[in-house]
Amino acid sequence: MNIEDLKYDDKGLIPAVVQSAASGKVLMLGYMNGESLALTLERRQCCFYSRSRRQLWWKGETSGNRLHVVSVTADCDGDALLIKARPDGPACHTGEESCFFDVILPGEEAFTLDALYELIRGRKTDRKEGSYTTYLFERGLDKILKKVGEEATEVIIAGKGGSRAETVYEIADLAYHLLVLMVQQEISTGAILDELASRHVIDHKTKQEGLPANP
Repeated sequence: MNIEDLKYDDKGLIPAVVQSAASGKVLMLGYMNGESLALTLERRQCCFYSRSRRQLWWKGETSGNRLHVVSVTADCDGDALLIKARPDGPACHTGEESCFFDVILPGEEAFTLDALYELIRGRKTDRKEGSYTTYLFERGLDKILKKVGEEATEVIIAGKGGSRAETVYEIADLAYHLLVLMVQQEISTGAILDELASRHVIDHKTKQEGLPANP
């Protein structure tokens, strides 16, 4: 679809949902007019139209938390956009990673690394007595790093032994302790995914993935 085929509302605007290119999390909803969309495509940074101020605004112009555009896709009717972007920081003005955090209808959520990360982060701020995670944070960085080293060694031993089940078990232990380290040093899962995403290039014409940077 060409941008000339997009359908704007009676105010000349089109809604644009922004999604993290790394994690897939929905970050925010903004509105664009023809000019802001053209600037977004040209500079590969999100530029929106403020309905309240009636003017263009660059996401992150004040906060520095810009949204670097990876792709722009229109829906089947051409009246809404999905923008995949790499954020420089929190997308929400409140400091939250996403603008969508106020739960109206709680649901049963599937297990994710992000959910485990948030649970671990909660243990750092609210030290639950008897929790192993609390114990690690109380012992500090050196203890956490020691455990990461020990678990990495266990992964090597399990992998060398050839047992898939044992290797999966030890990788899970390592992943958990790496998340503890990330929380300790305030490194988000998004930061890791963004780093991984920056290390490869996909040729969109052939859909072939290039080699990682510095393999």
